[in-house]
Amino acid sequence: MSSGHAVSSRRVLEPIERISEVLFGLIMALAFTGTLSVVSDRSEVRTTLVGALGCNLAWGLVDAIMYLMGCLADRATERRIVAKVQQAATAEEARTAILQNLPSAVASALTDADLDRMHAALLKERMPGESMGLKREDLLGAVAVFLLVFASTIPIVVPFLFLQDAWTALRISNVIAVAMMLFAGYAFGQLTGYRPWLTAAAMVLLGCLLVALTIALGG
Repeated sequence: MSSGHAVSSRRVLEPIERISEVLFGLIMALAFTGTLSVVSDRSEVRTTLVGALGCNLAWGLVDAIMYLMGCLADRATERRIVAKVQQAATAEEARTAILQNLPSAVASALTDADLDRMHAALLKERMPGESMGLKREDLLGAVAVFLLVFASTIPIVVPFLFLQDAWTALRISNVIAVAMMLFAGYAFGQLTGYRPWLTAAAMVLLGCLLVALTIALGG
């Protein structure tokens, strides 16, 4: 039960995380393109689009950095839990330390014998000898986060690059954004066990409300 194996077997970015990053990028881009309904000059449209791309570029970098910080925090938490279990004075204290860090549904299914086996396995861990720094998987995950946030902007911006009429481009852009939100919401529903189409509709509604709020607040 090696912690190194646990880290290496983890996917660079979980499916739900990928969906969340796409939705975040969509909302950021829509907050900008939503203001184009009052823009008629082509140069102003280009300026707004550059702003949308620049904003998602910046937020992609911020989100990637936050992802790396989360990786470090998770690793530190794991080491702290293992250390607490290893330093337990009694078997009961070790069981309590393990149970406190498990989901309730999992904890309720474990017997004292199960917990004692986990305790014995954790006593063999050599956590203090491992580096707490960032790993290759962490850096790959951060790159994936950045690319997802930024790339989600591209389909929404494309209509403005090929159509002269800003109003028509805006409507097509909105249809693309809603379709992407619908698809992301459906996938989220499938992954989490909720009703896919209901989740998709809720995601579109939530995204539109957040965009409207962002625009209303001057975002």
